Amino acid sequence: MSKQPSFTIGIEEEYKLVDADTLDLLSTMPATLMEECRELLGNQVTKEFLQCQIEIGTAVCNTMQEAQEELIRCRRIVSSVAQRHNCLVMAASTHPFSMGTAQHTKEDRYERLAEELQFVVRRLFISGMHVHVGIDNDDESRIDLMNQVTYILPHLLALSTSSPFWKGENTGLKSYRIAVWDQMPRTGLPQIFDGYSDYLKHVNVLVNAGIIDDPTMVWWDIRPSFKFPTLEMRISDVCTNLQDAIAIAAGFRCWLRMLYRLKTKNQRWRTYSRFVIAENRWRARRYGTDESLIDFGKEELVDFKLLTDEFVDLVMEDAEYFDCVDELLHLRVIAQEGTSAHRQIEVYENSLASGNSNEEALRDVVRFLVKQSMAGVES
Repeated sequence: MSKQPSFTIGIEEEYKLVDADTLDLLSTMPATLMEECRELLGNQVTKEFLQCQIEIGTAVCNTMQEAQEELIRCRRIVSSVAQRHNCLVMAASTHPFSMGTAQHTKEDRYERLAEELQFVVRRLFISGMHVHVGIDNDDESRIDLMNQVTYILPHLLALSTSSPFWKGENTGLKSYRIAVWDQMPRTGLPQIFDGYSDYLKHVNVLVNAGIIDDPTMVWWDIRPSFKFPTLEMRISDVCTNLQDAIAIAAGFRCWLRMLYRLKTKNQRWRTYSRFVIAENRWRARRYGTDESLIDFGKEELVDFKLLTDEFVDLVMEDAEYFDCVDELLHLRVIAQEGTSAHRQIEVYENSLASGNSNEEALRDVVRFLVKQSMAGVES
C-alpha cells in the first residue's frame, strides 16, 4: 500500500456583495474592489461568474485551527474592503429577495459559460462552500475514496443549509441553492468509477469533443481536483456561521481518514448506488436537519440527530488524530439547534409577527445574515 495521504485541509467560500443602502445584490462590482482585495490576499481571492460575488480560498492548512484562522482573516479583509465601497459581505447561499440584475464577469471563461448555458447560468445567484482534503499519495486512492464518501454527502448538505429563500419567497426547502445548481450540466453525484483511468476516460470524452476545456468544468458534488492533489467536496451551502463551516470541513476530513483506515485493514465502506444516495440528497435539501435520512443498512428512516451522533462516534478516533474533537462535536450543536436556514426563517417570521411588511421582513433577514457572517470575525 502507498504512503498515507497528508489529509491537508483547504476551504473555499463564495460570498455575496450587498449594497449597504438598499441591501440588494450589487449589479456591478466596484471598479477597484477586487484589486484592493488582491493587494491584501493575493491569489486567495478571485472573481466569480456574477459581479455580485467574490470567492476566497484559505492557504493549505495542516490543522483545523489554522483553517479557522484563515477563514477569519479572509472574511475580515473582504468585509473591510467592501465597506470602503459602501458594500456589505453576506455568507449565505441565496439572497432572500434580490431579483437578480447582476452582470456577469467579463472574462473569456465566463463569456463562454454565458453563451453556452444561457438562462440557466444567468440564474446562478447562489454561493457554496468547497472543502479540499489532501489525498496526495496516489490518484487511485482519490477515486476509491470518492466512490465511498458519497454516502455522507447528504449529511453534510443538511448540516450546512443556508438558502431557504428565493426571490422573496420562502421556498419550503432548506437548500434551494441545490435546486438552482442542478439545472447546470455535469452536476450532482458522480457515478462510481473503476479507477482513475476509468474516471479520465469518461471526462476525456467531453474534453476531446471540445465540450469542456478541462475537468474543472465538471461540477459534481465531489470530485478529484484538477488543480490540486485533493478530493474536493462541493455539495455544501456556504455557512453563515464560521464555526459551522469549520465543523463541516472537519467532519469531511475525518470521514475520509476513517475510510482510509478501513483500507489499511483491507476493509471498505459499502459503496451505494446514486439512486439511493440521491434520495437522501433530496431529503437533505428539503428538510435540512429537521427530519430523517435513510439508513440503507436498516432500510428505514432514522432521525437526523441520531445519524449525527453515529457520524461523530465513527470518526472520533480521527478527530483525536487531527486534534479537532471540539470542532467535530459542533456538528451535534448544528443538528440540535439548526442551521442558517432555520435562523433566517425565524428572523423572517418574527419580523412579520411584529407587524412588518414582507419586504421589510426580508430585509431584516439580510441584516441578520450580514451581521452573523462577521460574528467573531471583526476585531
